[in-house]
Amino acid sequence: MLSDLGARAIRILPPEAAHVATVRLLSKGIGAPARMPQLPPGLAVTLPKSGLKFASPIGLAAGFDKNCDVPDVMARFGFGFVECGTVTPRPQPGNPKPRLFRLDEDRAVINRMGFNNFGLDYFVRRLARVSHLVPVGANVGANKDSEDRIADYVTGIEAVAPYADYITINISSPNTPGLRGLQDKASLTALLTRCGAADRKGKPAFLKVAPDLDADGIADVCAVVRAEGAWLSGLIISNTTLARPASLRSADKGEAGGLSGAPLLGPSTDVLVRFARALDGAFDLIGAGGIASADDVRAKLAAGAHAVQLYSALVYEGPGLVQKINAELGNAAAGDERASR
Repeated sequence: MLSDLGARAIRILPPEAAHVATVRLLSKGIGAPARMPQLPPGLAVTLPKSGLKFASPIGLAAGFDKNCDVPDVMARFGFGFVECGTVTPRPQPGNPKPRLFRLDEDRAVINRMGFNNFGLDYFVRRLARVSHLVPVGANVGANKDSEDRIADYVTGIEAVAPYADYITINISSPNTPGLRGLQDKASLTALLTRCGAADRKGKPAFLKVAPDLDADGIADVCAVVRAEGAWLSGLIISNTTLARPASLRSADKGEAGGLSGAPLLGPSTDVLVRFARALDGAFDLIGAGGIASADDVRAKLAAGAHAVQLYSALVYEGPGLVQKINAELGNAAAGDERASR
């Protein structure tokens, strides 16, 4: 993060050390904008089912601010909404290091972090103090060693609901063994039934799914969401992928974990199209995966998304990318308005 120059300087560090240093500096106000930016009015969006209002359709994806340390700071870079987490009920260290890899030649990242975080108590203390300069979401997950993972999601929802503007149920990380099994029909039915009962505050809630679902998997998720997930606001499509495109060139392309960044744009958008067709406007859709330009945002919106999230592109482009995209989208919206007069 920091300035674009500072972001390039920090990339001299190993990936995870650079990330930790960035969050620490931002939490002290170093390198952050002093105030909220003026966003073009034509950027504002309202998600139809949840009613969430974003001054820009571009949100910060979960994974950057795992412990809810800097949501207000990140809002000042021009994000329309910020998602913190993933948080688990109990603190956990995550997977052994190294577990984060830059694929520079591919403008991509591989991570196998494993939901490393300080736990719900720390997260909720931070979340309770957020100024909500923009809507702030809380992304909840399950501990790796949990005997009842659905109970972990219930615990997370109940804890963050009083303070978050929306909640994301993350069942699609590839880095917690067995977690993606919750996308199976029977498991997802049980999850949505119990989590729906836990969302007593009625906060908007999203289900984050994997880009690796096949046609049958997408059909199953959509069927369960329609049957048991009426309380859900929508879906976030998608998380990182286990696939490794043949086009990858970087030395670390074979590392285990979830791949994000530019190579994910096409596959994640294809999956978004399938979900949009199957759900036919019944749920809000947030598109994520590979976004690095205004054209990428337009591609997600054209595919059926109501808003988008990015993160990996900031590693390569710096935080100025967000306002650059906002400006380009705003100029296009203003041009469209003039042309329609």
